[in-house]
Amino acid sequence: MKEAGTMQSKKKKFKFKNPNAYFLIMIIILLATIATWIIPAGQYDRVIDETSGKEVVDPESFRYIEKTPVGIFDTLKAIPEGMILSAGIISFVFLTSGAVAVVKSTGAIDAGIIKVVEKLKGKDLPLLIIMIVIFSLWGSLLGASRELIPFIPLGVTLANSLGYDRVVGFHIVRTSAWVGFAATTINPRVVGVAQEMAGLPLLSGLSYRIIVFIVFMLISTAFFLRYAKKVKEDPRNSILYGYEGEMDPEQFKVDEEFSKFTTRHKLVLILFALNIVVLVYGTAKLGWGTNEMGALYLGTAIICGLVGGLDPQSIGREFSKGMSFVTSGLLIAGFTRAIAVILEQGQILDTIIYALSQPLSHVSGAVTAIGMFVLYSIITFFIGSASGRAAATLPIFIPLSDILGITRQTTVLAFVLGGGITNMLWPNMIYVISFADIPYDRWFKHILKLVMYLMVAGAVAIALAYYMNYGPF
Repeated sequence: MKEAGTMQSKKKKFKFKNPNAYFLIMIIILLATIATWIIPAGQYDRVIDETSGKEVVDPESFRYIEKTPVGIFDTLKAIPEGMILSAGIISFVFLTSGAVAVVKSTGAIDAGIIKVVEKLKGKDLPLLIIMIVIFSLWGSLLGASRELIPFIPLGVTLANSLGYDRVVGFHIVRTSAWVGFAATTINPRVVGVAQEMAGLPLLSGLSYRIIVFIVFMLISTAFFLRYAKKVKEDPRNSILYGYEGEMDPEQFKVDEEFSKFTTRHKLVLILFALNIVVLVYGTAKLGWGTNEMGALYLGTAIICGLVGGLDPQSIGREFSKGMSFVTSGLLIAGFTRAIAVILEQGQILDTIIYALSQPLSHVSGAVTAIGMFVLYSIITFFIGSASGRAAATLPIFIPLSDILGITRQTTVLAFVLGGGITNMLWPNMIYVISFADIPYDRWFKHILKLVMYLMVAGAVAIALAYYMNYGPF
């Protein structure tokens, strides 16, 4: 009996539960390395597209080449190389996280949240819906992604104050933006690039994309609010129930010391809001990247800190503290980038795209259109960049759609929807959920339901686009 009890405790001890994010990424990196030894190396020629002026693949040029499998040492080297390639996003998030910590240390954010909670007094549903709409539109119109990371802890803090869990706070900020990005309407970095390469008038077909966005919004909002309601009724319904977090939960709580909402607090929040306005203008009109956005947040942190009553020493201390909170999760971005580095070194990315595209040439009609949509949802695992996906695949799929009688606008829609929905699942977002301290295994099981709902809605949208000859051509 005693031996049986010992065996039982051993089994319990070694139960595979809540795997560490770095462990998961290392497994995927290992699988990518093995793939370079198994999958034949292949290559498309790259040419300059006359319409867009961008470098794209020549769809008729695929050929198998000599294998270049990646060795163990090169696999390990891919990780620091991935970090170097991800330096822009890493430095940006460090700066923004430090800036938000400075603003929070003034008490303005805590006092503002306390004031909002007092005003609502149980009527928090409208606030959740408003935030979902705002962040969804930000994702759909401007393709916001990295810019939203500093708002995740704020969303989590607000959700906790209203009696929800961290997942609800993450949903109203980042997942909402993901859904908006998936059903993008005018985002120039996705729709603009794809339509330019397809030779379509820029922003053409907008009315139908707006309808698709509204459908996606209704589905996701219902999903978020249903989950929020279940968590508020019984905390045991939270996917985080029983999970021992890796971050200090106190950083997601409001400091009741700042219950009085002072004029100084209001000025700090006004300045922070102006920072967001400038950020949106800079990214939309001036083509700002991570360097400019990081500089803006750094300057905002200093000004807000001084207006909020902090001395330079305190600003520096709080800024450093804010950066330290995100270090562990943020470096995952470099690890995930290593996957792409390995696939490129092994020269199997083109082979994967070629193999995925071949079945489409043997079917026709709506099945092909939906097939493109499904393939894009897979390809986004290998190529995270929308412009990279467009350059690698549209020169293949556009001629194919012409041959099979599918409008180019339908192909672009498949590119847009397929390239966004599964972003919520793939490993390149593990570092994003880490900012709300959500374990990947629980997240995957939870969000998979929403992904499936949106995939069905997306397939229906693509089929309808095919049958109505979604155009102009």
